[in-house]
Amino acid sequence: MRALTFTVLALLPTLGYAAAAKLDVLQNETPIHASANPEAIRKIPADYHFIEPGTLTVATSATNSPPLSLLASDNVTRIGSDPDIARLLADSLGLKLKLVPASWEDWPLGISAGRYDVAMFNIAVTEERKKKFDFATYRADNHAFAVKSDSHISRIDRPADIAGKRIIVSSGTNQERILLSWDQQNRANGLPAVTPVYLTDDASATLTLLSGRADAIFGPHSMAAWKVASRGQTKLVGSGPFRAWVAVTTKKGNGLAPALQTALDGTIKDGQYQQVLARWGEQDEAIAQSTVNPPGIVY
Repeated sequence: MRALTFTVLALLPTLGYAAAAKLDVLQNETPIHASANPEAIRKIPADYHFIEPGTLTVATSATNSPPLSLLASDNVTRIGSDPDIARLLADSLGLKLKLVPASWEDWPLGISAGRYDVAMFNIAVTEERKKKFDFATYRADNHAFAVKSDSHISRIDRPADIAGKRIIVSSGTNQERILLSWDQQNRANGLPAVTPVYLTDDASATLTLLSGRADAIFGPHSMAAWKVASRGQTKLVGSGPFRAWVAVTTKKGNGLAPALQTALDGTIKDGQYQQVLARWGEQDEAIAQSTVNPPGIVY
């Protein structure tokens, strides 16, 4: 099979471009491993029972959402930056890795019901989510508005810019909350309402945008940047009002978060973390150290 090679440009929060770096998707199927981290292993609570003994069970996206999650060339194996970080965590904790593809709507119930040890869906820390879940951060993500490359829209970075537009967004996400909050402000000021277009499948969202049935997509920055660099059919025109802490998510009070934090810090120190982000074009989202339950987004 011929290697799929894209030029991925790491987009800075200012929407400028960093130096281009070649990214070979087939090469990225080769796992990056970490050594067992004794300090992280010692922090696993003695009374914590993994879903499967000796295994870290991780819920991750079932959809193709590069660079976060996508299928490898065998159409079975899940690869991407989230699966890569999950593998580093499992290695560091001396565990096997089991990735369970799931829907975005499923992970909260799955964690609460004990079907998964952790979830990794590009989940942002919010104060509301902290009531039910514990977090260990591993990226700092912007949100991004993207439009067709030939769109007349050049900027979306304030509430008035979405007035009267059709914006693709996923239900239950921080992007949806931002969009609806901005729309509420607009309506109070007499501006036309936004029309949310709810789609969860990335391929359908892209097709809807390119066919002209929507004006823009509002989603994670890393996914939007990937599309711009690899396909050239879209362009970024703005971001949300804040950066979000993206975190490994586990059940509230189970005591696992400090072990996850220490495992992540070990891979940052040893360089495997940076390798993962670099090969998926997410260098600008790197953190210097993981934090347990940082201040979250407040609505």
